[in-house]
Amino acid sequence: MLINAWIFFINIQQCLSTIVLFKMTRRWIRLLVAALIFGTALLIGVISIASNRDVENKAFTKESYLDMKHALLQMKNENLELKVQIDKQKEQFSPEINLDTSITSDQIKPCAKDDSILFKRCETIHVAIVCAGYDATRAVSTLIKSLLFYRKNPIHLHFVADSIAHKILNTLFHSWDIPHVNFSFYSADNLTSDVAWIPNKHYSGVYGLLKLTLPKALPQSVEKVIVFDCDVTFSADVADLWSVFSLFSANQAIGLVENQSDWYLGKLWKNYEPWPALGRGFNTGVIAMDLKKLRSLNWSQLWLLTAEKDLVSHYFTSLADQDVFNAVLFQEPYLVYRLPCQYNVQLSDNTRSESCYSEVADLKVIHWNSPRKLKVKNKHSDFFRNLYYTFVGFDGNFLRRQLFHCNDSGMSQSPVDDLPVEDDACYELHKARDAKYRTHLFYLTYDAGKIDEHDITWVAQLSLDRLQMIEPLCRLWEGPISLALYLSDMEADQFHSFVMDSHFLSSRTNIGYHVVYKQGSLYPINLLRNVALEQVSTPFVFLSDIDFLPMPNLYSTLKKAVQSLKLANENKALVVPAFESQRYQTKVPRSKAEVIAALDMGDLLTFRYHDWALGHAATNFPMWRTATIPYKIKWEPNFEPYIVVRRDVTRYDPRFLGFGWNKVSHSMELHAQRYEFQVLPNAFIIHLPHSPSVDISKYRSSAQYRKCSEALKSEFIRDLKKRYDS
Repeated sequence: MLINAWIFFINIQQCLSTIVLFKMTRRWIRLLVAALIFGTALLIGVISIASNRDVENKAFTKESYLDMKHALLQMKNENLELKVQIDKQKEQFSPEINLDTSITSDQIKPCAKDDSILFKRCETIHVAIVCAGYDATRAVSTLIKSLLFYRKNPIHLHFVADSIAHKILNTLFHSWDIPHVNFSFYSADNLTSDVAWIPNKHYSGVYGLLKLTLPKALPQSVEKVIVFDCDVTFSADVADLWSVFSLFSANQAIGLVENQSDWYLGKLWKNYEPWPALGRGFNTGVIAMDLKKLRSLNWSQLWLLTAEKDLVSHYFTSLADQDVFNAVLFQEPYLVYRLPCQYNVQLSDNTRSESCYSEVADLKVIHWNSPRKLKVKNKHSDFFRNLYYTFVGFDGNFLRRQLFHCNDSGMSQSPVDDLPVEDDACYELHKARDAKYRTHLFYLTYDAGKIDEHDITWVAQLSLDRLQMIEPLCRLWEGPISLALYLSDMEADQFHSFVMDSHFLSSRTNIGYHVVYKQGSLYPINLLRNVALEQVSTPFVFLSDIDFLPMPNLYSTLKKAVQSLKLANENKALVVPAFESQRYQTKVPRSKAEVIAALDMGDLLTFRYHDWALGHAATNFPMWRTATIPYKIKWEPNFEPYIVVRRDVTRYDPRFLGFGWNKVSHSMELHAQRYEFQVLPNAFIIHLPHSPSVDISKYRSSAQYRKCSEALKSEFIRDLKKRYDS
């Protein structure tokens, strides 16, 4: 009976082989596999039944074993014949791969587990971006979020950046601390001499030509790189594009998508002759660049000679590096590999990209290549804008995920013993203290203007609920301001809109806005103060808070005090007396006389008179009322004044988060450093009333919160005594 079962199963296989010969498609292959699995299950069942019946009648003999072995060998031979037939059918029905045509996502499977992968599992993908200026760093941040959202491979980012972008992006990625993401910087200023001789009318300026220098700029060890403009958004894994390198022919070195407008056909502008190009030409917002091949071709000399030749008749470039790339490919067409259109869906003003995305289901990269960027007119622009804003508001902290399938011993990991213990009563505080906060310096364009030797920057921190206090402050303080803002990714975009919608704030460029992204439930107040303090470019700072308004002309008053009191050479802290109003609608007094009158009338109080008088009692307000010259005061415990000091002042202790002892600890350390506190007699600031912060509410309502705060205070005092032997 067992032999009959085997013969029955072999007959099924032969029937299926016949079907495969006539209808060999992917669908039939799947059906064949399913039939084989089903047949195997059926055979096992038949064998089991037959065996049970045979056991009852007779023992398993040597002859039956030999018969079964013979049947198995016969089935194995027929399976081999079937495999040969399948392979022949695949060759017959599968089209030949044309290296100059598009490839589908089914042909490219990144990090696959089979032997047919087009690159190594966990191979590092190299990405290059040219970035210059403040605004470009915001665009790069969104680009990188979209790239990392889909990626499954280690990434090495290569930034050709000016000094501004270098500082911002270096801080951003160090503080972001993303596993399996490395980054390198190359000075754009050192490369501009290679391209500055080319007249360029593109809005990107000289930096729009620097992609031509990448084979020279990047290390010889980097043999392949994918190059992106700052204004692209990913909607697929970058590994799909990296896989395309395996489809390059021996001569192809540059992968580009065809230009999706009529620019190079000369149909967009009258009396303008575009640079030479193959057909519609190619867009260089996305480039797959084989650096090794380009170096062997002496790429630097090739593009230079081509640019010199074509500039004779065209005089300047209109599309920066894109014109030069197209001119090179026009005379050396063998170099280009035509990427499928979905790898660079171009949303320019005159785009024809609809013909691409109406036919292709899996878009890979969206390119906002209009000078108007997101404001471009396109009937499907709302769809693409929604995709873009999804990543603008996406919490970048979620991208700090491990690629566990790519882990190696080289990965830096925190020892388990160093991690906070979850059953610790102050666990939340300790965890927040040890956290890395992603930081984007100079979120908006900044220009401090002319700085003199006595200049002062107002330093403060805030969250989204205090945004409305920025403009009143700026109207009364004309000097530089450095603000650290604690925001989520979505709130950062709201803040950007808030500033841009204000004519006054959008035209003010001497305000440095530094975004520290939210993480956890506690407000890292002293870390924020340090971020704002470290970005100051003036020799002196006024350490204040966002909810204070200065008296008229306080900026010039403080500059004079700094000069007369020789603050540059001595450890002095100039105290600016603080007052508060209980009224939401209040006018800032114009003089000291008006302050005294308001104090006498009860319209003003010394700051926190009812809640925490010890915090400012050392200012000696009775003496201030009659003083005409600066006067020294004695430091007292719990003193938390608002002071003018040198920029190199000791930083705030970042262990203090939320409410409690954050400013007091700073003044205590200044006292330990033997700073002399002097009160300015003709200066003042006024506190504006507002609802209590979440952290104050926690402090007041939670005994455990206060207990942890006291423990932190004791720890700080012990450390202070060790450092200063007092």
